[in-house]
Amino acid sequence: MNQELFDKGMAVRRAVVGEAYVEKSMKSADDFNMPMQELVTQFCWGEVWTRPDLDRRSRSILNLGMIAALNRPEELALHVRGAINNGVTKDEIRECFLQVAVYCGMPAGLGSFKVAREVFKEMGI
Repeated sequence: MNQELFDKGMAVRRAVVGEAYVEKSMKSADDFNMPMQELVTQFCWGEVWTRPDLDRRSRSILNLGMIAALNRPEELALHVRGAINNGVTKDEIRECFLQVAVYCGMPAGLGSFKVAREVFKEMGI
């Protein structure tokens, strides 16, 4: 493991998805899934999210579309929260999911709206 990338990734991960989520993920990790936690932190958050040519807001918008298209509701909820933390507005999230519905199918769009509404409710927005 590259400790420098892991540490950079951990800082970005905490900033985007929140301290509580990251702490829960790390504390619940065991011998089986800790390598996955290390990989996602180092590679995804440390290597890719820290690249300079896209800001975090843009990366969040991309993630919303991709994760919605892949129909991954648990990850989508996490990234809706992250998008809000990165300055993406509720209206912009709506537009992302309308685009998903048109290009990826109505079930993907409808499911994305459902997930986002639950997150907005939890966040009080």
